Amino acid sequence: MNSISDNHTLVAGIGASAGGLEALEQFFKNMPCSNGIAFVVIQHLDPTHTGILPELLQRITPMKVLQASDRISVMPDHIYVIPPNKSLSLVDNQLHLSDPAEPRGLRLPVDIFFKSLATARQDNSIGIILSGMGSDGSLGLKAIKEKNGKALVQDPQSAKFDGMPRSAIESVIPDIVAPANELPEKLIALLKIPTDIRIDPPEVKNRKFDLNDVITMIRQQTGHDFSNYKKTTLLRRVERRKGIHQIEDVHDYVRFLKGNPLEIDILFKELLIGVTSFFRDSNVWEKLSKHVLAGLIDNLPDRYLIRAWVPGCSTGEEAYSLAIIFIEALEKVNKQKSISLQIFATDLDHDAIEKARKGIFSADRSADISKERINRFFTAEGEGYRIKQSIREMIIFAEQNVTRDPPFTKLDILSCRNMLIYMEHELQRKLISLFYYSLNPNGILLLGTAESLGYQTEGFIELGSRMKIYKRSELNIPAEIINVPFYHHKKMQTEKKIPPESPENIQTIADQIVLQNYAPPTVLVNEKGDIVYITGHTGKYLEPVAGKANWNIHAMAREGLRDELPSAFRKAMQSSGPVNINSGLGNNSDNKFVDVTIQRIKNPGPLQNMLIVIFRDIPAPVSIEAINQKSGRRGASSGNKELEMELQHTIENLNSTREEMQTSQEELKSTNEELQSTNEELQSTNEELTTSKEEMQSMNEELQTLNSELQSKVGDLTQVNNDMKNLLNSTEIATLFLDKQLNIRRFTDPVKKLFKLRTTDEGRPFTEIVSNMQYADIEEHTQKVLNNLTPIETTIQTNTGIWFNVRIMPYRTFDDRIDGLVITFTDVTTAKKLEFELKIANEALRKEKVD
Repeated sequence: MNSISDNHTLVAGIGASAGGLEALEQFFKNMPCSNGIAFVVIQHLDPTHTGILPELLQRITPMKVLQASDRISVMPDHIYVIPPNKSLSLVDNQLHLSDPAEPRGLRLPVDIFFKSLATARQDNSIGIILSGMGSDGSLGLKAIKEKNGKALVQDPQSAKFDGMPRSAIESVIPDIVAPANELPEKLIALLKIPTDIRIDPPEVKNRKFDLNDVITMIRQQTGHDFSNYKKTTLLRRVERRKGIHQIEDVHDYVRFLKGNPLEIDILFKELLIGVTSFFRDSNVWEKLSKHVLAGLIDNLPDRYLIRAWVPGCSTGEEAYSLAIIFIEALEKVNKQKSISLQIFATDLDHDAIEKARKGIFSADRSADISKERINRFFTAEGEGYRIKQSIREMIIFAEQNVTRDPPFTKLDILSCRNMLIYMEHELQRKLISLFYYSLNPNGILLLGTAESLGYQTEGFIELGSRMKIYKRSELNIPAEIINVPFYHHKKMQTEKKIPPESPENIQTIADQIVLQNYAPPTVLVNEKGDIVYITGHTGKYLEPVAGKANWNIHAMAREGLRDELPSAFRKAMQSSGPVNINSGLGNNSDNKFVDVTIQRIKNPGPLQNMLIVIFRDIPAPVSIEAINQKSGRRGASSGNKELEMELQHTIENLNSTREEMQTSQEELKSTNEELQSTNEELQSTNEELTTSKEEMQSMNEELQTLNSELQSKVGDLTQVNNDMKNLLNSTEIATLFLDKQLNIRRFTDPVKKLFKLRTTDEGRPFTEIVSNMQYADIEEHTQKVLNNLTPIETTIQTNTGIWFNVRIMPYRTFDDRIDGLVITFTDVTTAKKLEFELKIANEALRKEKVD
């Protein structure tokens, strides 16, 4: 059954977890039996429990329900259910079972099947997400959408557990979001939409005009032009949205767009087709890491900065993958080379860029990453993983329209994978020319496996034909300068009206004159020393430092002030009064001394806890002046002694400061080591707790599923019990059920005529119950039946004159065990009366014959 026609059968994968049984029942109750679809149900099941889901589903649908077995061929109008403790995938037209590779709690069976379904069925694949916890199925649904399959999600508000539906909606734009009972009808309507759209026949020409209107509306609302994108892709998305809203005519959908800006945004998001994953096409990344990047790094000089550009990066997986393999390649090639990487990752989608900047990925999104890379380049956070800061700092994310905005240039690596396939040949040609212009000689260009350079192979050397890796040649071929018909979204600019000048306050003007001409130079700083405001000329006391601009007063202070400012700052922060220091500037050769006052500000509120620093010039000390005047040997000697004492005092202070600093450094080092050790322990504990949490969540989902199945079984048993009770009561045969200890287990209503029984008497020995039977041997007979397992039948009479045929039989279970007795009392009073009457008649007839 593995024919070509079979491979075109529509296959729908249904992912569900906790609360999924109710949603599945609602779905299949409303699904027509002759629909031409093969359904595969993937549910989180307890691996230690035998699944009964096929039996439960078979009751509510006429379609054939089977538990999936290895290499079974899928057929339309059939339902296949995943067995417990197995992974399921679709290859060609057969289902393949395998043992799960992941430990319990980390398994994503829905993602595994959906990915295989997308590969096997392409646009004939259907992904459906129903109630459940976690995020399983989101990544697989993205793969289905990438292959132009259908994506349906249960409305989270109608789901018993909304984790899986909400995660799916956040990951992709579903074709349909509706309650489970409405999904079948909407799916049937969606399947009626034609998927094979051609743009050449005359009957499609009218659609072109409508498509131009759609492109114009998108351009006006978003500022992005899709006129050079492939018409088949555009038409397919329009037809899909039209079918979702059940609009038959394209003109009506255009009118619908004009009145619904939200629908334009959704259509814009669908046109972006933001589908990506970590290390997509693993053989390409292996080739890039082991051969291409290794050769590039070998030929680069030390301290070189590699520039890379990833246009169309979506949520960032491609850019992060490139950063990771660069680090791995650099370690393998030459650890002594100091080569760094700067990646520019851009995309049209604002929401995708925001997600990429956060660098947080759910467990299903990181399923394609090896455990070693997870441990090395990610940290566990919540229910997912966050990329480490060292990787995040290598990438700059930005919104960009590659067809309109200026490109990044002087690049060594350019990765544009699976973006050109959605564009017309003319736009592809222009972008290839743009990429050539952006790359350095010997720069690397990566395209998607379904893309190529076309006829523009000049200037590029092919490094991998199947992997689409190219190197820009060293020959500088003049790049074709092309004026791409970019559309610039111009906003209406209103003329700015200059408000009339209002006369300034005289006091304000006077205060400004005093501050500028007569007040001492003053600096307002925050508690860290960063300068907030400057008044007057402070050039004598502060100067900018070389290198990156630094507006911190400790860095800008001139020599002489630099050593005394920090301690004065600390004193000022701890006290409410001013702190004064006197210090010389430079080497004091030109007699420049300054008095510095530092005061902490309490009020007003906006300046609270800031510091004001006031500089005042002061004359040099007399002893120093005496030295400079050179007034004799004695004065010079006295000045030298004073300088020596000052120098000695400074050295002592310096040594003391060094000792204190060394002690502080040792304490900080010890504290840092303890913190690192504690951090490692906490990280290890966090990983264990995360694993335990995932296992508990998975177990909870399995228990929820099992509970739903058991509740369904309990309902069935209750119904059977009611049927049996009504059946026994309808026979009007008094029946008494006893256990092995002759305690009452159950009885029918007619028994109450023989024994004084109530419902609360269940569990009591029946010999203690008062009866109106003339049957003294009943206890002896019951024991005899228990011992010999031979039924006893006898006829007895009650005190009221009613006759019963009593039959005592062993109670046998389904596995043929004796678990008590069954006693039936059949009313034979009428038969007994007839027997007596017949006996009397016979005796009378006999007497007549004798007479």
